[in-house]
Amino acid sequence: MEFGSVDEILNFALDREKDAVEFYTDLAKEATRASLKETFASFAKEEEKHVALLSDISGNKGKIDSYEFTKIPDLKISDYMVEIEYKEGMPMPEILKLAMKREEKAVKLYTMLADQTSDADVKKVMQIMVQEESKHKYGLEKLYDDYLAGQDN
Repeated sequence: MEFGSVDEILNFALDREKDAVEFYTDLAKEATRASLKETFASFAKEEEKHVALLSDISGNKGKIDSYEFTKIPDLKISDYMVEIEYKEGMPMPEILKLAMKREEKAVKLYTMLADQTSDADVKKVMQIMVQEESKHKYGLEKLYDDYLAGQDN
C-alpha cells in the first residue's frame, strides 16, 4: 500500500479509526454482560480520541509532543488466530478473537504508515497510534485469556 501524500496517509488512518468507533459501538450495544458493554464502550471512546487526534494534528501538537511511550506487553494470542468475519449473535470468545485480530492489523497498519512518511509530526502520530492500538490488543488478549481461564476445561 503506497500513499502519495501525508494527507492521503492521514485520511486513510482517519477512515480506519472511524470504522473502529462504529465496530466497538455496535459491540457495546450487542453485549449481554454489563462488563463487556462497558469495555466495548470504553474502546469506542478511545477510538474517538484517535479520530480527534488524526483530524487535527496541528491543534493537538501539545498532546503529541508530551506523549510518553511505554512498553506494552504482547501476549501474541492473536498471532495464532485466523481472521474471522463478524456475525450477529457470535459467542463472546469469537467476538474477542475478531477484535484482537482487528487491533493486531491496526498495529501493523500504523507501523507501515509511520515508515511511509518523512514528516516528523505525522511519523510521531503514527507511532502514537501503534502504541494506542497495542494497548487495545493487549487488553483484548487479557480479556480472552481471563475468559478461557474461567471456563471449566
